[in-house]
Amino acid sequence: MKKSDFYFELPEELIAQTPLQQRDASRLLKLDRATGEIAHHHFYDLPRFLEPGDCLVLNDSRVLPARLLGNRVTGGGVEVVLLRDLGGGRWECLTRPGKKTRPGTELTFGGGALTATVVDAVADGNKILQFHYDGIFLEILERLGKMPLPPYIKEELTDGERYQTVYAKMPGSAAAPTAGLHFTPELLERIASKGVRVCYVTLHVGLGTFRPVKEAEIQDHIMHAEYCEIPEGTARAINETKAGGGRVFAVGTTSCRTLESFAAPDGTMRPCSGWTDIFIYPGYTFRCIDALVTNFHLPESTLIMLVSALAGRENILHAYEIAVRERYRFFSFGDAMLIV
Repeated sequence: MKKSDFYFELPEELIAQTPLQQRDASRLLKLDRATGEIAHHHFYDLPRFLEPGDCLVLNDSRVLPARLLGNRVTGGGVEVVLLRDLGGGRWECLTRPGKKTRPGTELTFGGGALTATVVDAVADGNKILQFHYDGIFLEILERLGKMPLPPYIKEELTDGERYQTVYAKMPGSAAAPTAGLHFTPELLERIASKGVRVCYVTLHVGLGTFRPVKEAEIQDHIMHAEYCEIPEGTARAINETKAGGGRVFAVGTTSCRTLESFAAPDGTMRPCSGWTDIFIYPGYTFRCIDALVTNFHLPESTLIMLVSALAGRENILHAYEIAVRERYRFFSFGDAMLIV
């Protein structure tokens, strides 16, 4: 299957640059994956499509303010984006300008409140940095760092919490699990009051989620690895849902990939943690999830390939064509889709 099979035309003005004032006021395109039927709703209508005994699984990862602006000790500005915590104050990072941050380069941030040494270079031009600081690193990062917004968002975000889900609690992501941005505490209460189990997994989203597929044949693409966890309560809720004949709704491709990475062949789960580089594209047989809440994705991306695996490529491309025609808002701050 070719990358070009997942291309669609997207007018640039449909790429949402700012979030809506009310999270759950975004539009919701409902796609029946069996029939291809499409209906238009708003996100606050979501409880209508959930039944008692269903299970809603959300990713509770919290985005780190992982973009640091500083200087090289020898002079000149530098931008660093934290990608992966290697322990002991060492991080794999994206650095700009890359040629000016060779191993041995000393960096400083916040007037010296945080310093770093470039200790190694790795694949894709990323660098390993050893950070030096007094106190708690995450507290320093909250003070000095900025949100690492996706490259297609050109406007500054005035409120960093709008790039966090309302239930985010486990720091570690370099990008938000954006399907969850539509939820409010009140909407989650409405869902739970219907007798729907609401539970959480953690997948720390890496910037590799924005990495384009370069290979013409999609099966040649190598996915980036991301760390994820499935708590005992979530595994139990999913197993009880399966045993009772309910449906598992994954919120976002990150929750979907976490569940599908560790599900048994019969769809049941056990508490676990580890790294996943699962690549889901058409031909994949889903083990765990029955439905997916997601945003609208980039042409030729691994994410549009994942939703095509669930709903069928033709159904997805037709739904996207209609979404463009109906002027839905796309990508991280855009509208949502429910695939059932």
